[in-house]
Amino acid sequence: MLNNIKLTLEYDGTNYYGWQKQKGFKTIQGEIEEAIELVTKEHCEVIGSSRTDAGVHARGFVANFKTNSKVPPNKFREALNVKLPNDIVITKSEQVDEEFHARYYAKGKTYEYYILNSDVPSALMRNQMYHYKYDLDVEAMKIAAKQFIGTHDFAAFKTQGSSVKGTIRTIFDVKVEKEKNIIKISVSGDGFLYNMVRIIVGTLINVGRGKITPEDIEKIILGRDRKAAGDCVPAKGLKLTEVYY
Repeated sequence: MLNNIKLTLEYDGTNYYGWQKQKGFKTIQGEIEEAIELVTKEHCEVIGSSRTDAGVHARGFVANFKTNSKVPPNKFREALNVKLPNDIVITKSEQVDEEFHARYYAKGKTYEYYILNSDVPSALMRNQMYHYKYDLDVEAMKIAAKQFIGTHDFAAFKTQGSSVKGTIRTIFDVKVEKEKNIIKISVSGDGFLYNMVRIIVGTLINVGRGKITPEDIEKIILGRDRKAAGDCVPAKGLKLTEVYY
């Protein structure tokens, strides 16, 4: 009898070419599938809740796979962690309904982006934060962040060349918080276009620098022009923190 196993995991994406398997490249999905095969002696396809890009991190990523293995569902955590590299960790394993699908069943996700806003970069956090040395008006960024909330056509906030046809998405919340010299931008929504969160952050940085005003966000959304939005900031500051079901 096939068991459907749900995994919750965290990973440091620095050394990987993203989640999705690619021939000749080291990926998170590839590493987990190899570990499962070592444990179960079966080749199992692992379905991920999101296709994070190269260099993006995760805490609370969800995946699932189906297996005939006799390993108790809650024991896969320990069994897989022994086989996985130390920058990928399974935090929970459990049995779920046969129909559960980590991507299709997801109702929403939260991403966090971290900016180190200081003169000097950090050696210790260089792979976890985007170093930005110029002063940012965080209060203006907070006002601008609220303009993204709601159901909109986010065509201006996707990387050109993306194959996705529909560009309408619903953003539940966007928060900008600053503690000492670290700015955290949290974005929650029902789904995201390719590089959408990183472009939203780049646009908020433009607000913080005074290049555009908070009121300009609505015009950029309505204009659907990628060139009007901000830069796509580096992947290393981005972390998938939660998937909602």
